Amino acid sequence: MAENYSKDELFRLAKLHLAPNYEPYPVVVDWASGCRVWDVEGKEYLDMLSGYSALNLGHGHSRIVNALKYQSEKVSIAPRKFLSEELVLFSKELAEFCGMEMILPSNGGAEAVETAIKLARKWAYVKKGVPRGAAEIIVCRDNFHGRTTTIVSFSSEQQYINLFEPRTPGFIEVPFGDADALKKAITKNTAAFLFEPIQGEGGIVVPPKGYLRECREICRENNVLFIADEIQTGLGRTGKMFTCDYEDVKPDLYILGKALGGGALPVSAVVGSRELLRVFRSGDHGSTFGGNPLACHVAREALRVIREEKLAEKAFVMGRYLMRGLKKIKSPHIKEVRGKGLLIGIELKQNGPDAHEFCGRLIEAGILCSDTKKYVIRIAPPLIISKSEIDWALERIEKVLTTKKRA
Repeated sequence: MAENYSKDELFRLAKLHLAPNYEPYPVVVDWASGCRVWDVEGKEYLDMLSGYSALNLGHGHSRIVNALKYQSEKVSIAPRKFLSEELVLFSKELAEFCGMEMILPSNGGAEAVETAIKLARKWAYVKKGVPRGAAEIIVCRDNFHGRTTTIVSFSSEQQYINLFEPRTPGFIEVPFGDADALKKAITKNTAAFLFEPIQGEGGIVVPPKGYLRECREICRENNVLFIADEIQTGLGRTGKMFTCDYEDVKPDLYILGKALGGGALPVSAVVGSRELLRVFRSGDHGSTFGGNPLACHVAREALRVIREEKLAEKAFVMGRYLMRGLKKIKSPHIKEVRGKGLLIGIELKQNGPDAHEFCGRLIEAGILCSDTKKYVIRIAPPLIISKSEIDWALERIEKVLTTKKRA
C-alpha cells in the first residue's frame, strides 16, 4: 500500500534510519518496467545501469514475475538438510548451461566469491599438497569481488580496507592484463588465480587480446586453479554468454550471480567440475538461504529467458550500436569509450568535472547511470534495450557531455 511520502521526506527519513554506506543520487525509485524506471514524483528515466547487471532481463520480466508467484505459493524455503526438486533441477540445468558438472549455490555474489576462495584453499591442501596455512591466491590490481572482510583484504581501493583491518593474508596482487606478471608471481604455494574477464568497478577495463588464453595456459602448466568471476560480465552482458568465450577459454570455476536471479532475487553459484566441487564435505560450508526452492525456480526461468530470447546476441548487436554512437560524440571531456557488449565505460579527462558530477547531470536528463572510479561513467542497460531507446539515450548523453554547465 502506497504511503505517499514526498521525495524530500523520504530522504529525511533515510538520513535518520539508513546507514550511509551509499551516497544516493536524488532519485527515489517507485516502480519500473522493462528498461524504464519512474520515481515517486512520476518522473520517467531510462535505466542505463541495470542494477550492476542484476537486471540483464530488464525490470519485471513477465516470465520471471510468473515464476516468482508460482513458486512462492508452492514452497519458498526448505532446510538444506533436505533436498528440493527445484534445487536438484537448478543444479543440473546451471551446470549444463555452463558446460560444467556441479554447482554450489548461494545468495549474493560476495558469498559465491567466498565459496570459491574456501574451495581453492582446501583443494590446494588436499589435492596439490600445499603446506597447511600457506596457500596463496593471486588477484588483480583494481579488482572488485565484493565487500566482505576477506575480499576487501585484497582490494586496491583504500576506502574498502582502511579502518577495517587487519587484512586477511594469503593474497598476492598483480597488474590486470599482464600475463607475464602472473607467471612471475606463481610459487609452489599458489592455489588459484582469481580474476574478472573485464574489470567492472575498476573502470570497465578490457584486457589485451589473448590475455585470458595466455593466463589459462600459465595456470594449467603450474597446476593453479583458473577462477573467473563472471558475476557482472556473465550471462550475456558483454555480448557472449560468458566473457571468457571471446577467447574460447574455459575456467576451472565460474563464479556467477546478479542476472542469475532474473532481477528478482539474489542468486549466486560456483560452478565447476565434480572433481573440484567434491573437495567440500558435509559441514565444510553452508548457507541458510542458498539454493532455496524459490530462488532456484526463478533462476531456472532466468536461464531459459537468457537462452531463448538470445540476450547475449542482442547485447552484442546493441552494444556495438551503442558503442559506435558514443564514439561519435565530440566532447572535450571524453578521453576514451571502451567495453564489450552492453558493458561500456566512458572515461573522462581529468581536467574537468568528474564522473559523479556528469552522472548527476545525466540523471537530471532522464538517464540512470553511475560512476565507477573517479573519471569513468558506467553505461550498462538491460540486454532487452531497443535501438530507439539507445537513440534516445545517445541524444541526451551527447547533450550533457557537450553542453557547458551554467554557473
